[in-house]
Amino acid sequence: MKPFVHPEMEVILAEMRAAPAFDFKVPPIAAARAKNDAATIAWSRGAPAMATAEIEIPGAGAMRARLYLPAAARRLPVIVFVHGGGWTFGSIDTHDGTMRNLALASGCAVFGFDYRLAPEHPFPAPLDDTCAAVEFVRRGGLGDAVDPARLALAGDSAGATLALAAMLRARVEGGRLPAAAALFYGCYAPIFDTPSHKAFGEGFLLTTVNMRWYWMNYLAGRLEAPEPLAAPLDARLEGLPPLHISAAGLDPLRDDTSRLAVRLAEAGVAFEYAHVPGVVHGCLRMSGRLAPARDLIRSAGRFLKEKLATTQMGERQP
Repeated sequence: MKPFVHPEMEVILAEMRAAPAFDFKVPPIAAARAKNDAATIAWSRGAPAMATAEIEIPGAGAMRARLYLPAAARRLPVIVFVHGGGWTFGSIDTHDGTMRNLALASGCAVFGFDYRLAPEHPFPAPLDDTCAAVEFVRRGGLGDAVDPARLALAGDSAGATLALAAMLRARVEGGRLPAAAALFYGCYAPIFDTPSHKAFGEGFLLTTVNMRWYWMNYLAGRLEAPEPLAAPLDARLEGLPPLHISAAGLDPLRDDTSRLAVRLAEAGVAFEYAHVPGVVHGCLRMSGRLAPARDLIRSAGRFLKEKLATTQMGERQP
């Protein structure tokens, strides 16, 4: 039976299939990264205009970062956004449109950053950088523009995995958890035999072959028995804040999110689960042409806005 494909998604997929094929696993990683990122940056055209600030997070390896301010008000709640790209690709530029749209939908400041990428920097380097970016905001690194006591996390794909792992690390180490998080179509364990991989692992943008390659990059070539913070599907999830989790209907990673939903329910974590039929992995960046992606951003934005509105300044999160 042919799966449902949203009509707008059909048009986009036809365009992608007509373009010259490029296997980014073949060339040197720098060349693959430049070509891949250049193609995805184009999706941000037409995103909402708003004030932004270019920022550098200090440290041993200073990170480039960007703050998005959808309103002129001071002390806005802030969403720290972790970009996707299989831990191998992506930047604040490839996800510029996504962060602008999320800022507009939530009414919150959004803060994105360029963490170190695999395979040059496998786990735990991207997670270390994610935690460092959150701590930078917590300590007032963004000044009076945001209220660091009202902080949420968000991330797409590999960024969702990093956001979840950052919360788990904070819980284990006794740190402050965010008020909430939005996890868009994450990849939570190196499993490739799920029904969604079998149904959508070829022909719907993200492939099972490429997903295995991404995991190999992130885990330095060792897929067996990864650490819980590297593959958080099987980690202890108790004590996490409310989550908005979402899955794309044509995504080989769809079942990663459905399995995470089961684990969250077992752990007593409050969550909303949005399944978006007829769209592929990475759909958020296509929101300029894809109505279901716009709806998903609005849904997650509302969720985070509501949770941040109930967080009082200075309140310690559970």
